[in-house]
Amino acid sequence: MVNRVILIGNLGRDPEVRRLENGAVVAKFSVATNENYKDRSGEWQTQTEWHDVVVWRSLAERAEQQLKKGAQIYLEGKLTHRSWQDQEGNNRRTTEVVANYFRMIGRREGGGGGDQGGGYFPSANDEQQPSTNFSAPSAPTTTPAPTTTNQEAGAPADDDLPF
Repeated sequence: MVNRVILIGNLGRDPEVRRLENGAVVAKFSVATNENYKDRSGEWQTQTEWHDVVVWRSLAERAEQQLKKGAQIYLEGKLTHRSWQDQEGNNRRTTEVVANYFRMIGRREGGGGGDQGGGYFPSANDEQQPSTNFSAPSAPTTTPAPTTTNQEAGAPADDDLPF
């Protein structure tokens, strides 16, 4: 079983950092991701999703130093759910991403973040190549990839897959 979340988005606010009595450091911030699509009339629409993110210990200290509202980041973590009672005694529930890795990948115009990021991240125009290697994305090549079907490449047909 797998519980893995990967997000690429922009920080909606500066991290809120707390130091607990036991010395642990926790930071919370929100990340906005956008999905673009064409509606029925052919107009482009953008749907923004907001994700609550929590980081702990040294990652929280790093977030406090590096992350600013508007910064573009790549993060990995897991999805978690918490329940609690608010001050009025109402049961509340929230879903959060507990991140175990983040990297600044750029900065949004007009946003903070300084020149801390950088690095390559593929755009929508780059062709995604199937891979069983889960390492960081490689730099783009200038030669286009050949287009082949599963049958031409010697891969099994969809009906032959074991799941």
